[in-house]
Amino acid sequence: MLLRILTMNVQNDEGDARRQKILNAGLRRIAPDLVSFQEVGFGPGRSQLDGLLEGTGLQGTHQAGVLAYDMPFADRYGGAAVATRWPHRIVEVLDQRRADAPDVPWCTLAASVAVPGLGDVLFIGTTFSWRLNAESARERQAVALTDLDARHRGALPTILAGDFNAGPDAASIRYLSGLQSLGGRSVHYHDAWAVAGDGPGHTWTDENAGARDEIAALVGQPGHRRRLDYVFVGSRDAHPGASGRIESARLALDQPSDGVWPSDHFGVLVELELTPPA
Repeated sequence: MLLRILTMNVQNDEGDARRQKILNAGLRRIAPDLVSFQEVGFGPGRSQLDGLLEGTGLQGTHQAGVLAYDMPFADRYGGAAVATRWPHRIVEVLDQRRADAPDVPWCTLAASVAVPGLGDVLFIGTTFSWRLNAESARERQAVALTDLDARHRGALPTILAGDFNAGPDAASIRYLSGLQSLGGRSVHYHDAWAVAGDGPGHTWTDENAGARDEIAALVGQPGHRRRLDYVFVGSRDAHPGASGRIESARLALDQPSDGVWPSDHFGVLVELELTPPA
């Protein structure tokens, strides 16, 4: 079965109010089956997720609906959400704050998705620490993410998707890709873009006018562009007999509409042919 997986940082509800309709129209056009959202606004009388999903046929869960407490800064920067074409249940919510990275309002959501004809697929939406100097925290978050997978994974390959706030050469991403160990531990997931992407796949770039001011404030260097948003697929060592063949990976929601950019990040859309064990 071919699944369409999207990860998209929607930049909460900052900036031009038209962005929400542009994002919703893009979701209707793309018609993904599994979506990991980051920075989704939520609060009293405010549900950005409902607006994003209107008319898409997707079922969504925001971290605010499954957490027993409020995350710091979430009122301003939003939280994590997942959306699926078929029913899902949240099996665990992971608070990814660390002592050296306390300002992370976005949780990691692990959802078991009942895919017709396949069975349950573990879909994990995540966001790592955002500061440029927080790679140590991201390394520990990556290990915690793979521990989360190990607690809940099934026969079908696990899918990880989100804004990892690190380039492909960072230790956290190299660990997930099986290129290096962390703390004497190693894993392996397929980086969908590395397998099937076309071009560098930059998702946070000053070519995006919606990101230019933020990049200038945080980085302060010209021509900054990085690949920060990923879809990872569990490999056969963790899922013997099953197959998760990555057919394509491309940028999504990466063009302006009437001069308005959908977000400060570009999305990543992956097509995955998923086959259960014989």
